[in-house]
Amino acid sequence: MTGLELRPLSLGEILDRTFTLYRRYFLVFIGISGIPELIVLAFTLIRLFTLGPATLRGGSVAINLVLMLLVLVANILAYLYSQGGTILAVSDLYLGRPASIGGALRKVNGELGSLFGVVALNGLAIIGAALLLLIPGVYVACRLLICVAVAMIEGKGPRDSLSRSWDLTRDNAGRAFVILLLSVAITYAALLFFALPFAIPLALSIRNPAMLQFWTAMVQVGSTVATVLVRPILLIATSIFYYDLRVRKEAFDIQFMMNPESQRAPNAGGMPSII
Repeated sequence: MTGLELRPLSLGEILDRTFTLYRRYFLVFIGISGIPELIVLAFTLIRLFTLGPATLRGGSVAINLVLMLLVLVANILAYLYSQGGTILAVSDLYLGRPASIGGALRKVNGELGSLFGVVALNGLAIIGAALLLLIPGVYVACRLLICVAVAMIEGKGPRDSLSRSWDLTRDNAGRAFVILLLSVAITYAALLFFALPFAIPLALSIRNPAMLQFWTAMVQVGSTVATVLVRPILLIATSIFYYDLRVRKEAFDIQFMMNPESQRAPNAGGMPSII
């Protein structure tokens, strides 16, 4: 997004820039989110159709466990690549630099270990707070909302990323909560639209193993489509929120203008590259 002004933003402006960036670079964000998720979907469908209807009743224990492990690993990797890749792409586009699907995903390769640590530690912190009460859990989630952005953009480790997120979001938990709430609402709306139509015949096919298998696969496909379409929205908003906090608290806009090595490079062309 060439020439994007770095300045303090209202919550409405953060959301407006989120959807503008999402629409303008739709192919980039769908590619970053979609490629890892398609691999997960492939493993999920292989497990379903390899074991046949018996898979829904437990099937062969050994084969089922191996395939379940593959699906689990694929899910974790897909989540990490889509999270890291999207945030790196937003950072480049937001600062006027070119971004591509392959480039963003490749950059995540060297950060997988640190990114996994950030996501795991973040999850444990939120779950730990939620075990006490729901409200503390939500509050911690709001304060740690930008920890992945910190890790990917600043190259910090798990503990430092969470600590920095906690510092930057001080007095801004309310805005983080609205971003999270909007993301949850859009996610459920997408699942209702893409997955629920297949869940109804799935429930009606409980006595027909072949149809049960088919509609289970369709629910998986619908859920994947919803995930691919919705996940980038929260990540884009999170990245813009991160930069807004840095502008507000650290005068990042002035630092960026004064650093000759960080001058904006023109983002040539209308259609983004995919390599």
